Amino acid sequence: MTEQVSGTRGGAAGTGAGGAVLGPTSGAWTWTKRLLWFEVAAVLAVGLGRSAVDSVISLIGSLTQVHSVTKLNTQSVALNASAAPGRPWLDLTWQTYGIAFGLAPALLVAYLLTREGVGLRGIGVDGTRPRRDLGYGAAVAACIGGSGLALYLAAHAAGLAVTVVPTTLPAVWWRIPVLVGSAWQNAIVEEVTWNGYLLRRFDQAGLRPQRSDALSALIRGCYHLYQGFGGFAGNLVMGLIFAKLYRRWGRVMPLLVAHALIDTTAFVGYVLLAGHVSWLPT
Repeated sequence: MTEQVSGTRGGAAGTGAGGAVLGPTSGAWTWTKRLLWFEVAAVLAVGLGRSAVDSVISLIGSLTQVHSVTKLNTQSVALNASAAPGRPWLDLTWQTYGIAFGLAPALLVAYLLTREGVGLRGIGVDGTRPRRDLGYGAAVAACIGGSGLALYLAAHAAGLAVTVVPTTLPAVWWRIPVLVGSAWQNAIVEEVTWNGYLLRRFDQAGLRPQRSDALSALIRGCYHLYQGFGGFAGNLVMGLIFAKLYRRWGRVMPLLVAHALIDTTAFVGYVLLAGHVSWLPT
């Protein structure tokens, strides 16, 4: 017999088990574990899960590359690369296209949460507490960002991380706006999916909070394996911390702000510092 739990719209995260099937008018929903896991697999397959698998394959390729089996720092990966070198307007069009369509997984999650009767507001993605969200986000970004940079530099020096090049975009007027847009796109998709959506679904599937947090953080870490083992470890720890903070605050927004600030600092900081300081790998 299929396990089901019925309820009403607006139920709290972690109540019951299964995936939501909404009636067209009644507002009632019925959970089944099989449908829930199918939904999670589908969401991951079209977004971050697929990228996580890509990263695993990329790491395998880096580790097995001739003369680079033990020294990942001899290789590099560009996060924001030019899509049309020498054609700035076409390049800008491609960059804008990438950012806009890169938000698709978050839109899918928003739709699924809305069908459930929760919506983005139910996971704390709204503008009701702007000062608190910004303050908490900035504090988290300062702690996580600084620690993450130190871990990356140590891993790179040990040959366990590839050289991450935040941008190879041309020095044109739209470079900084595009980098900021890319940072916010990353933050929105990743935090809405990993914290707001996955933790909710894992809890509803009956996983203990510790296992939900660990599984979400593991997927986050795998998603960054293209950066090497340093990127995996750093993002695994970040995922565990963010999951704990989400459970404590009940809001994705401060974590989204923190992530956006971390990426913005990394992207724009690289533009300002690359070639001017000796400690930054380029």
